[in-house]
Amino acid sequence: MTSTLKIVDLHAKVEDKEVLRGIDLEVKQGEVHAIMGPNGSGKTSLAYVLLGHPKYVVTKGDILIDGQSIVNLKTDRRAKLGLFLGFQYPEEIPGLRFGSFLRTLAVEMRGDKTPLSQFYSNVKENLKKLDLDEAFLSRSLNEGFSGGEKKRAEIVQLLTAKPKFAVLDETDSGLDVDALKIVSSAINEVRGSDVGIILITHYQRILKYVKADYVHVLIDGRIVKSGDASLADEVEKTGYEALRPVQATT
Repeated sequence: MTSTLKIVDLHAKVEDKEVLRGIDLEVKQGEVHAIMGPNGSGKTSLAYVLLGHPKYVVTKGDILIDGQSIVNLKTDRRAKLGLFLGFQYPEEIPGLRFGSFLRTLAVEMRGDKTPLSQFYSNVKENLKKLDLDEAFLSRSLNEGFSGGEKKRAEIVQLLTAKPKFAVLDETDSGLDVDALKIVSSAINEVRGSDVGIILITHYQRILKYVKADYVHVLIDGRIVKSGDASLADEVEKTGYEALRPVQATT
């Protein structure tokens, strides 16, 4: 059965500021939904609310995976139900070996019981796909990684976690052209393994390599327009201001 992530009339605030104002979205496994929008539009807020960041309070609406509400669940429970978040700014965690973290991730998210030798053999294959040296496995998670290396390491985590749904927050930021192609190829592989993807981005460039089934423009905490991949071309030509709703005057 194909799993579904459903967002229903989602409103949220952080520190008494309303950041989401009624988001409706349905994502099925194997689909790519691109979320585009200007700075401050609520894109990262949506990612944090989906994964249950404690500073973000849902004031109305619901988030469901296969009909089960997750809006009151803690982040670890949401992850175990199949949600993954690739951060816009991945944190450095000194003392936590990247390799050990990947093993824990696989065990906790999907109960992986693969023998260690085979598990790390698979991980090394994933590192090759992202053009990362095996030596990264012995380093602390993200510590001393360049911006591009952090983003590629996030995709190695995604390949390891094998979630139902992945929220990728500006995965393309900080990547040069070659790294963007490498990351996009891995995202396409994940998409092909029936992972539903919410791909958050400012720009069209990653969408040249990862074809979106749907594109949604988010402005001021609302989805103001949805369409197919051609909507990204429209945004590229007209900018976001052309899609901003006209404010009613009194």
